[in-house]
Amino acid sequence: MKIKLNGLTRLINPSKYSYAWKGKLSNYTLLEESEEQKSEYMIAFSGKSQSFCIGMVDIIGSTKISANLHEREWCKYYVIFLNSMAKILQRFGAVPVKNGGDSLLYFFPESADPKKKFGFMSCLECNLAMAESHYILSDAIKKQGLPELNYRISSDCGKVVVMEPNALSPMDIIGPPVNMCAKINRNAPKNGVVIGGDMYEMVKDLDDYRYKQTDGFSIGLKYSYPVYTVERKV
Repeated sequence: MKIKLNGLTRLINPSKYSYAWKGKLSNYTLLEESEEQKSEYMIAFSGKSQSFCIGMVDIIGSTKISANLHEREWCKYYVIFLNSMAKILQRFGAVPVKNGGDSLLYFFPESADPKKKFGFMSCLECNLAMAESHYILSDAIKKQGLPELNYRISSDCGKVVVMEPNALSPMDIIGPPVNMCAKINRNAPKNGVVIGGDMYEMVKDLDDYRYKQTDGFSIGLKYSYPVYTVERKV
């Protein structure tokens, strides 16, 4: 997949992002091609911002769940979750940028142009596909004798700064939409989807979805940041 970031065309293959556990915790990594590992972890910013839809899927109660599992079990638990989510991301053209083990942060390159709704629809469809895959994913988890899996999905949009890739971090993004996406995740219903107010303004006229305002997120000002649940219209 070719995406344009800050005026430069970069080649990204979402199918390369798969997760595997090889029996040792140190080998449980995000597998991808990279340059020879550098001796120091250096962070460099591109200095330019670009607007994208950002998404996050996060397991509910993962700390308590993993505390009651052996290493082999919780590694398998996370691998099933991450691989299932990664396959859905690939279907909708999303790019994963941060793997927290129990969570995954991603963005949609096609959403860079706010005048084109395709990227925003891809984000909504991807998030809803994650929610709708819960029953299949739960069945796969159950067959492995592992605890029930539940998660929350959140998205927002806005300008982010792209971090220059290096040997340890091939791509990363930072900015208010990333922070807000993480903060409003707790507002999502179990195995459901929420979006922030900025994204709502971009998608509210799309007829295939039903939005309902839920508890907002306090940002320390007089008014809270609006948050909306998203469902398909029946």
